[in-house]
Amino acid sequence: MNHDTPEARIAELEAENRRLRRFLDEKGLPAEQRHQVRNTLAMLRAIIRRSAETSDSVETYAAHLDGRLDAIARVLGALMRSVAEGVALHTLIADELQAHLAREGDQVVISGPNLRLRAGAAEIVALAIHELTVNAIEHGALMLPQGRIAISWSVVPPAPGGRLTFVWTESGLENLSAEPPRRGFGSEVLERSLRYELKAETDLAYERTGLRCTITLPLPPQITLIEDDE
Repeated sequence: MNHDTPEARIAELEAENRRLRRFLDEKGLPAEQRHQVRNTLAMLRAIIRRSAETSDSVETYAAHLDGRLDAIARVLGALMRSVAEGVALHTLIADELQAHLAREGDQVVISGPNLRLRAGAAEIVALAIHELTVNAIEHGALMLPQGRIAISWSVVPPAPGGRLTFVWTESGLENLSAEPPRRGFGSEVLERSLRYELKAETDLAYERTGLRCTITLPLPPQITLIEDDE
């Protein structure tokens, strides 16, 4: 078998997934932890398959898959360091951008209340932020020195049962082309995966000066609004 083909890579990674699932069963982890890890493995399997199906070459497949797996690894590391409270949304966004050499305060402004994401929500949101970041690097605001990204979110009302609105706004481009004809993995994550996992609605507006992505969702139990101390 040619080990450089997408099919060979998928087979190898799925075999590793099966070994990991057997390992979890043999270790006898608590049911909740086993459930969380199985969910993560299922997400990784979906990422592997859909990355292959939406890539037009082995090189593109490998590069995009590595980036997606790195994004999941970063958020899992953050969750392991803070199991009880989860990972802060601000930290999740800043870490992803910094991994691609886009630093807050230079081309990026991030603002919003203190939201903390626990397992489940954290992984899918991290993947969505990764896809937005990569799109900005390849097609959007991070292609050009004058490009800018403003990222903000709010919860209304600011209490359990509130609705979260997240807005990613790019600017600094000139005459951005219309909506791309090809819907790739990133669009699938933003428009389908977020809806399935978090009941989110996503609006992608391809404006002349840059992409504007608005995501709204009912605040789920996995996302907590932390009130700042007076």
